[in-house]
Amino acid sequence: MRWRSKTGLLPITGITESDRSTKRLLQRLGPGRIAVLAHDDLDELAVRGLLKARVSVVVNTGRTMTGAIASRAVLELLEAGTPLVETSADAFELLQASRTVTVTDNGIDTGTSWVPCRRFTRQSWLAAYRAAQASEPKQLARFIENTLKYAVEEKEQLLEPLPPVMLRTELPGRHVLVVVRGSGYREDFAALKRYIRRVRPVLIGVDGGADAILEAGYTPDMIIGDMDSVSDLALFSGAELIVHSYRNGEAPGMERLRRLGLEAALLPTGGTSEDAALLLAYEQGCEQIVTVGLHSHMQDFMEKGRKGMGSTWLVRMKIGSRLVDARGISRLYPANERRKPARPGAAWLSFVRFLH
Repeated sequence: MRWRSKTGLLPITGITESDRSTKRLLQRLGPGRIAVLAHDDLDELAVRGLLKARVSVVVNTGRTMTGAIASRAVLELLEAGTPLVETSADAFELLQASRTVTVTDNGIDTGTSWVPCRRFTRQSWLAAYRAAQASEPKQLARFIENTLKYAVEEKEQLLEPLPPVMLRTELPGRHVLVVVRGSGYREDFAALKRYIRRVRPVLIGVDGGADAILEAGYTPDMIIGDMDSVSDLALFSGAELIVHSYRNGEAPGMERLRRLGLEAALLPTGGTSEDAALLLAYEQGCEQIVTVGLHSHMQDFMEKGRKGMGSTWLVRMKIGSRLVDARGISRLYPANERRKPARPGAAWLSFVRFLH
């Protein structure tokens, strides 16, 4: 098997790993594998997962950049020297059935057939990026309309308290740190080390955010979500498990926990799992809710396949001043400054002073 070269040269022959769900695929990818995706608008989390897995080639049967989102995520993959090729959506099943393939700049040899493909380059990225920038006003208008529509529909539900949940984790009067594997979560989580050491907040991982907590050297106190992108390692960490279910009680995530022999409480509510985590902390009487990696703007939500943020907007309005969003704090308070004592009279932002 040939490994990825620093120059990203093709052809490369290797063993394929494929899944229409990039989340599931990232959980089993290994070094040198050829990753076969079906992912429109490849996002930062997917790119970093592919880089961490050290795949030799990425084959995308989706549209790597649709021109709807002005994202720089794919550029990170290209700059790392990982070859990326695109092929048609109907080629997914054929590639999934092929264990070993050879990827070239203009086609994929499965041993029994030839699948045309095209190399995704920096020039491809630049063209899609500029197209997305040009369409941004229209995209924003549609996003706002969708957000307002669903905010009106969901406002009555938000006024109601959550169904009662029996918890073993003590939340009233405490600080809570809610972690999501969103853009920049690693850097921002690292910037909060002094805060975590001083305050000892309850650590809540939203699905894969629990793995982010483990990666940082901590243990999650609670995991909330659909349980579709969190690892078995995190699920067996001893954290209290809360499955975010539909309002009617249907909970697809509970089946996975049953197979693993784990128990969990159900939290039936609308919105995203991030919304559910914030509402639970709020209604349990937490003094302060600090968030890392939460999705908070149009590009975030569109990369997740959501066309609006009605519920998230409403939840933030409800929680109000108890919420401190630490996203981007690593850029305000870089690592070299965290290692230095503050100069007498330094005019730090009150936000940074609170967290550190």
